[in-house]
Amino acid sequence: MLNLNRDVVVVGAGPSGLTAARELKKAGLSVAVLEARDRVGGRTWTDTVDGAMLEIGGQWVSPDQTVLLELLDELGLQTYPRYRDGDSMYIGADGVPVRYTGDTFPVDPDTKAEMDKLIRLLDALAAEIGATEPWAHPKARELDTVSFHHWLRQNSANEEACNNIGLFIAGGMLTKPAHAFSALQAVLMAASAGSFTHLTDEDFILDRRVVGGMQQVSLLLAQELGDDVVLDSPVRTINWEPDAEGGHRVTVVSERATVKARFVIMAVPPNLYSRVSFNPPLPRRQHQMHQHQSLGLVIKVHAVYSRPFWRNSGLSGTCFGAGSLVQEVYDNTNFGDTRGTLVGFISDEKADAVFELSPEERKGAVLESIAGFLGAEALEPEVYYESDWGSEEWTRGAYASSYDLGGLHRYGKDQHAAVGPIFWSSSDLAAEGYQHVDGAIRMGRRTAERICEAARVTVPA
Repeated sequence: MLNLNRDVVVVGAGPSGLTAARELKKAGLSVAVLEARDRVGGRTWTDTVDGAMLEIGGQWVSPDQTVLLELLDELGLQTYPRYRDGDSMYIGADGVPVRYTGDTFPVDPDTKAEMDKLIRLLDALAAEIGATEPWAHPKARELDTVSFHHWLRQNSANEEACNNIGLFIAGGMLTKPAHAFSALQAVLMAASAGSFTHLTDEDFILDRRVVGGMQQVSLLLAQELGDDVVLDSPVRTINWEPDAEGGHRVTVVSERATVKARFVIMAVPPNLYSRVSFNPPLPRRQHQMHQHQSLGLVIKVHAVYSRPFWRNSGLSGTCFGAGSLVQEVYDNTNFGDTRGTLVGFISDEKADAVFELSPEERKGAVLESIAGFLGAEALEPEVYYESDWGSEEWTRGAYASSYDLGGLHRYGKDQHAAVGPIFWSSSDLAAEGYQHVDGAIRMGRRTAERICEAARVTVPA
């Protein structure tokens, strides 16, 4: 058992926690980062499976993620564009696969007009309400007490249009059924990316990848921190009390270390806060708020082939189908790789259904769905792997936390509120970059600044 004395204890060695620790060390404060897993990176994880390098977790870089782009440059990491040459595929309500080009689904004129109308409405709300304090807007309660499913249908009678627009938020981002979160939560998701239009443009939101994988960000930050990062060390208890100087004495107990400190950063998703015993207990407001935040469910499917066969047919590998089992497919071929990799996503209730199947039955159903877009060659990958973060002990869900119906306007203003010496930092709580690595880094920097203010030190520019 390690016995350490530090200024700050960071719980969680994902991009947010490691960024905060790095900034605090720059300011002259000592840190310890305690990580439950046997690796750093949190919800980013680049691993080799059956000889294929796979991005098991978060991987995309978009042009609006300026903080991430700056950090990648600082760390000497390169990016490359997602392959997007050729036609895309769409399966609509009739179940027929259709090739198309451009950024508009090949739907009938009425459906297109309704989709365009819904996008304009959401763009306007995102611009008006913004990502920083959506709960404070006069329309917040109105939008937060109606599900995104019902909001869409209040504004359009075209079911295919509603399902297609819902796909970009429900399946693609929050990974929950559209009836399970509010219209305000959808507006926050859009505002955090700059607009809803950005979410509908896969060439924007899924623009680039990191050569060698996104987890390198965390690996390089952890390398800088050295022995201050302690792995295989889930935190069990946080004890704190005021001290005579107006600050706090904190004792954090994990399975491998006991750390005495002045501040704590909980750099994990909100659904994991309850894994720690706090003494004294957190205030009522925090307890209630955390019970209204949850992660969605998604299966990220990786299929690696001897060659990117779809390209020979003039296809980009980009596929959409709101009614399909696999609702989104993309070419995810690694930089410089002669093999071809597809990545597909199965969200929320569809994921529930296929998890009831045996592994072989599930694999068959998933590959049949992909083949529905790209043809029979999709049925025979050399490597097949399912990223199932919902069963991962220290994640227990997908992408990011979101509030249940009515929760965002009710609790959002308090989600950053420190409790004594305890601060909260993760991509789940970000404004710009919400649920992305960019948001995690922004939150890490912001939290470090707040602690430096409390400790009366200055973060170097």
